[in-house]
Amino acid sequence: MKISRIAQAAVLAASLSLAAPLVLAQNVAVVNGKGVPKARVDAMVDQILKQNKGQGQPMEKSPELEQKVKDEVVLREIFVQEAEKRGLQTSADYKTQMEFARQSILIRALFADFEKKHPITEAMARAEYDKIKAGKGGDKEYRARHILVESEDQAKDLIAQLNKGAKFEDLAKKYSKDPGSAQNGGDLDWASPDNYVPEFSKAMMQLEKGKYTQEPVKSQFGYHIIELEDERNVQFPAFEDVKAQITQHLQQEQLQKFRDDLKKQAKTDYKFSGGN
Repeated sequence: MKISRIAQAAVLAASLSLAAPLVLAQNVAVVNGKGVPKARVDAMVDQILKQNKGQGQPMEKSPELEQKVKDEVVLREIFVQEAEKRGLQTSADYKTQMEFARQSILIRALFADFEKKHPITEAMARAEYDKIKAGKGGDKEYRARHILVESEDQAKDLIAQLNKGAKFEDLAKKYSKDPGSAQNGGDLDWASPDNYVPEFSKAMMQLEKGKYTQEPVKSQFGYHIIELEDERNVQFPAFEDVKAQITQHLQQEQLQKFRDDLKKQAKTDYKFSGGN
């Protein structure tokens, strides 16, 4: 019986000696008797790679990166042990910051889970592309000038002056109440029709180059006199060239709706600012 127990003890000791290297191999270091797991290094490396990719600056996993992360992880363990030795983890400030961190992590996980389960498909992106393209008012851009005044009578008087040979630019500088273009002689530069209110766009597109409206054009801003200087064909960007931007825009819109829906569905007596 005694020999049998000694044999069992020897076998156990041998098995422990074999297991020890495996346990140590799972740590990148031991700090004051406490192991620093390699899994912590791997997790930080993955987090760095994801963050850089999300910021449009993808980077490759490398021995240099892994070494820097190891340094950081071991330093953190040293600092954390010292902080805990001083009892800082029991302070009210620590507990408050931990709660904020917990909330932030959970919220990020919530939104990431939503985006994962509601991906923007190519069909959705293409539909949005077609919608944007259709809203551009065709494949043309226009360069126009305008004079904006408050009354129809004043607009008619200025048109009469133009008919008598007055320069459009001079009248715009003197009378237009549009601060963005008045000092430039009413020049609005190149723009697509959808940049303007419908009344303005319709009147502008009906003009011949070099002509101006013979009747005032009324809009929510006042009365316009519009002169069309030129027009040109524009090439709308190909879908593949703007697919990434459209996808990102749709993701942001979808996520904002998710946030708003959660806010509306919540049962709370709190009144948010802005009445929402």
